[in-house]
Amino acid sequence: MNIAVVILAAGKGDRMESAIPKVMHPLGQAPLLIHALRAGQALNPARTIVVTGHDAENVAHTARQFHHSVECIRQAEQLGTGHAVAQARNTLSNFDGDVVVLYADTPLICPESLQRMIEARAQHDVVVLGFHSHEPSKYGRLVMAGHSLERIVEYKDANTHEKSITYCNSGLLVCEKDRLFELIEDVENTNAANEYYLTDIIAQARSRGLRCTAVTCAEDEVLGINNREELGKAERLFQSQKRSNAAQKGALLIAPDTVFFSFDTEIEHDAVIEPYVVFGPGVTVQSGATIRSFSHVEGAEIRPGCTVGPYARIRSHTTLNDNVRIGNFVELKNAEIARDAKINHLSYIGDANIGEAANIGAGTITCNYDGVMKHHTIIGKEAFIGSNTMLVAPVEVGDNAITASNTVVTRNVEPDALAIGRSKLTVHKNGARKLRNRLIAKHHKHPTQSNECAE
Repeated sequence: MNIAVVILAAGKGDRMESAIPKVMHPLGQAPLLIHALRAGQALNPARTIVVTGHDAENVAHTARQFHHSVECIRQAEQLGTGHAVAQARNTLSNFDGDVVVLYADTPLICPESLQRMIEARAQHDVVVLGFHSHEPSKYGRLVMAGHSLERIVEYKDANTHEKSITYCNSGLLVCEKDRLFELIEDVENTNAANEYYLTDIIAQARSRGLRCTAVTCAEDEVLGINNREELGKAERLFQSQKRSNAAQKGALLIAPDTVFFSFDTEIEHDAVIEPYVVFGPGVTVQSGATIRSFSHVEGAEIRPGCTVGPYARIRSHTTLNDNVRIGNFVELKNAEIARDAKINHLSYIGDANIGEAANIGAGTITCNYDGVMKHHTIIGKEAFIGSNTMLVAPVEVGDNAITASNTVVTRNVEPDALAIGRSKLTVHKNGARKLRNRLIAKHHKHPTQSNECAE
């Protein structure tokens, strides 16, 4: 089936109390719009259209960053959901197939629910997505006769009987393209809000003898985001779902409620995630890896057998190959760490390649930035980098080479070489006693100046 996805993303979201458009607020460290685009992508659509409005350029830029093929059109005036969908008519003039309407502020929709809508479309002309609610007061009602959807009534336009219905409308629907726009064309704005409701196409369809139905999903799945409280609720639901998915795939989360995922985090089976770990975007943790407590990981691939942390920070464009050991208070950025290498504590490795089985001593720093440009460091296979080594990039340390503790490396070190770059130690006999006596004398001469230092 040929499918076009139309995502409504024009609203400002006044109740968010923010200068940021509602659809740009983050959920799982990605804008709400990205979640809607990901949901639609699961249908493998031939076309994806985002209807923008408030801050249209910013919203469109975000949509195209998701995929260059996304088409953006602007709804200059926000006159209702029916009017918003109608903006896509000219853009889809040469498209033949079904249109799926999604909402950028409904980010938790599951691909399985969309697929069931597509399957129901084979037997019906219009299919909407519905849910049962224990507190349905604000939602439009789905008026059913068996499996037939007779009409959708907005809450503010509903009578007493209709308000007693608990089967509610999510807003999502699917319909054949030409029929959808024909139905929208006949929608009027004679309602309490003077808007063109997309939901009114059901009445138009029924008047023409068309078959309409509803597919049911869980209420949490179609939570709409209208304010900060709902955004917080959505974040809690999202995190709970990601934790559950990771466990179902065979990962061990020791304290699940303390682990926070990004929208695209992938945790494979037999990975172990200790308490208080945060994943930023672009992370894959492969089978058998362990992420220890209080670590922050983003933009990284952690391969089998690796151990990270505790208290480690892994930044973007970093790959840890098999059995790498990253210890406490280590920060990595744009680094390729070869298998069996160790960076056990108190080091910064940025813009670097670390060779197989290399050992990086405590306090090592790759000095990668000269104030204008970033430069690269290469450390060879089985090299031993002594504690407090400063590697002033661009620089290379060869295979099996050694740097002595406290060395500043400013030029390449060839394989098997020993680099020592520290000043000679000088020991002054009785120097400590003499220095201490001078300091005591100074204190007695200027007592107020030294009190603060003594504390």
